Amino acid sequence: MTVPILRGMQKALNSDAIRSALADQGLSQKQLAVNLGVSSQAVTNWLKGKDFPRPAALLKLASALKLNFDQLVQTSEADQPIIAFRKKANARTTANHIDNAKAVGMLLKPMVPYLRNLSTLRTLITSPSADYERIQAAIAQTRSRLGVGERAVLEYEHIIGEFSNCGAVLAPVLWGAKGNHENALHIRLPKEDVTFVFLNLDTRLEDFKFWMAHELAHVYTPAMAGTDAGEDYADLFAGALLFPQAMAEAAYHETLKQQRSDGILEIFRDHANANMISLSTVYKQVMRYIRAHKLPALPVQENSIHAARNSIAGDLISELLFDPLPPPPEVYIAACRNEFDSDFFDALRRMIREQGVGPSYIQQVLSTSIHDARQLHEELRH
Repeated sequence: MTVPILRGMQKALNSDAIRSALADQGLSQKQLAVNLGVSSQAVTNWLKGKDFPRPAALLKLASALKLNFDQLVQTSEADQPIIAFRKKANARTTANHIDNAKAVGMLLKPMVPYLRNLSTLRTLITSPSADYERIQAAIAQTRSRLGVGERAVLEYEHIIGEFSNCGAVLAPVLWGAKGNHENALHIRLPKEDVTFVFLNLDTRLEDFKFWMAHELAHVYTPAMAGTDAGEDYADLFAGALLFPQAMAEAAYHETLKQQRSDGILEIFRDHANANMISLSTVYKQVMRYIRAHKLPALPVQENSIHAARNSIAGDLISELLFDPLPPPPEVYIAACRNEFDSDFFDALRRMIREQGVGPSYIQQVLSTSIHDARQLHEELRH
């Protein structure tokens, strides 16, 4: 039996998988309808491809049948969400990470019509390269476009504004402290031509700007999103954007006056503090400058940089934004709009009021607890 494809729609339920799951659980279509709180005709229409469940019903259906969204929803390859997790050291995303993120991407599709003011004139890096000089050239163009000089501090506002200019929607989240790659999630919906970027606010101040610059690189290079090459390029771009060649050159020449590694370390730390970035970013950019120009090496080891960096416990972005933590829903929503220029929660509000989606939708999309989802839903539906 072939899986029905909805005419005029981009997705359909996998009717074979649903019937198989019903048989495994000894359920009839009528019993399924009762469990979901919908009519038997609604279930019949879903299975025949005449209709598609709303997000809240889709969530209940997945839970009732114990199917993930890749199993439940049939989509064309071109309609699949593109997922990018920033890798850290040797950390690798698992198939479960990718499946969950794709499920979130499918759930985000119904929200797209409720987004406003998405720019269609977007900046792209058409020929991204890991070559040092070419990255520096791309950085010079980017900083010029943002109105930031080569030695000026890149502020958060510059990066935030560029996301909205490029049709990307920021979704600040409170996911708790994460150790590997879960501090940012990039979901591109190619058919809708919209990118959602989830940024974890429970991240250290000195790291948060790097995460944002990394995600901006993905927005500039959509064809590379979701690949190892794309992750590597985004890391190179982010470091250079935050501490470009002119800054690295100045820092290097300052270190030539120092004979001791602790003196060099102090110079790096001063530059990191002045730019509100991590000590590691400064070190790596100076090292790349040295290698690119074949200059004498510095008497400082990377392990000493990591040791010094790990000894610093900087503030979390969430701690700087909210007092007390966790913030009340109205404060959290207002910060997302005002601090991050994000239409995410306003679009979600419009969707809730028009489609009647419930707290479980928020729980799934934001990967939050049902308690927090209910509080946010209560705030958004009024």
